[in-house]
Amino acid sequence: MKYMLMYRWKMAALAAFVCCLTLACKNDAPTAIQDKTPAKPVAIPAFQRDSAYQFLNEQVDFGPRNMGSEGHEGTKRWIIAKLKAYGLDVTEQTFTAALPNGEKHPATNIIAKYNSAMDERVLLAAHWDTRYMAEKDADLEDRDDPIIGADDGASGVAVLLEIARVVSQNPLELGIDFVFFDAEDQGANGGSTNTWCLGSQHWSRNLPARQRPSYGILLDMVGAKGATFPKEGISMHYAPDIVSKVWQLGQSMGYGHYFVNTKAAPITDDHQFVNDLTGIPMIDIINYPNGSFGHYHHTSDDDINIIDKNTLRAVGQVVLALLYKESVDAI
Repeated sequence: MKYMLMYRWKMAALAAFVCCLTLACKNDAPTAIQDKTPAKPVAIPAFQRDSAYQFLNEQVDFGPRNMGSEGHEGTKRWIIAKLKAYGLDVTEQTFTAALPNGEKHPATNIIAKYNSAMDERVLLAAHWDTRYMAEKDADLEDRDDPIIGADDGASGVAVLLEIARVVSQNPLELGIDFVFFDAEDQGANGGSTNTWCLGSQHWSRNLPARQRPSYGILLDMVGAKGATFPKEGISMHYAPDIVSKVWQLGQSMGYGHYFVNTKAAPITDDHQFVNDLTGIPMIDIINYPNGSFGHYHHTSDDDINIIDKNTLRAVGQVVLALLYKESVDAI
């Protein structure tokens, strides 16, 4: 997953804005956020890290979720059932994923709408499939085996499901499009970037003109111990204002050791195709410290043991705060 582009974007200079937050983010208690100008108090419900962790663990229990596997089919049914249980309007967007190895598999983007009638909308996305081979594994004999993908796949899905659960119980005046992309992690290393992110390519090429989200946030690899999220290059090229808003919010909430003020090279991920094909500015929150992925990336070590509940909470609480803030401010 994630094929690093061999070019650099010229990073835009950003004008900083100041916001004042009073947040109790060291536990799972509800929080409050307030802007200085104008003063608009916003009650932020808690992001429950244990709930998110359970969602992650349940995905891992399905085993590898690579295309054509039993785990892939079982996870699809499970995600859809969860979203419907939270009262969201769920659509299965099916397509055929043609993989670089010549295989073709049925694939499904899972689209769930919260406040589906509202025109003002935000896109939240993650990929739910896992890599079909552990090509970076230290054990050569294991390199042809599919990975569990606790972080690379399950973590982003877990955070989105917890956000969906929270907003279903704590209504807000904002439309949210939850999109779970399929066939993201099946690309060819060293090959064309178009072999990756097949689900987001299909979604982007078939997006209706009506009710387009104002912007999007992609969550990828957001659950590992010691994770840090730099300002990734494609995000900074297409949506520097959204990056600034999210990172300043995270730092103000006490999560500056996750949302760090460093820049990272552009990474081919689902947000690239959303930006390129739809024009919707979309950023990527991704664990990519010092221009490299974790030691577990695309190996058999990407299992439940590398997950930290606090990382899940940091990302989830920041995104929740943003959503509830947006619900009282103009997008």
